[in-house]
Amino acid sequence: MGLVGMAEQIPATDTGIPAVPAAKADFGSLITQKLSELDTLHKNSDALAVRALTGDMTDIHEYTIAANQASVATQLAVAVRNRGVEAFTEIMRMQL
Repeated sequence: MGLVGMAEQIPATDTGIPAVPAAKADFGSLITQKLSELDTLHKNSDALAVRALTGDMTDIHEYTIAANQASVATQLAVAVRNRGVEAFTEIMRMQL
């Protein structure tokens, strides 16, 4: 029995991660989409800050949560950027 026959006998497992077609999810468009979502979080946080300062908001927790979400999302984006820069630097150090 070859490797092909053995592979057919292995049961498929569900990882819980949805399959993404390769043609639809390239890295550049994913980054663009996530940066757009980050911008939306910041705009929402800013709008809620204005409402809180003008007295139009009755629940200040709504602003606090939105501001924290925007902050954490920004920290994540910066961490991903830093890892990308580190990876690029390591690739540039490689000798051919």
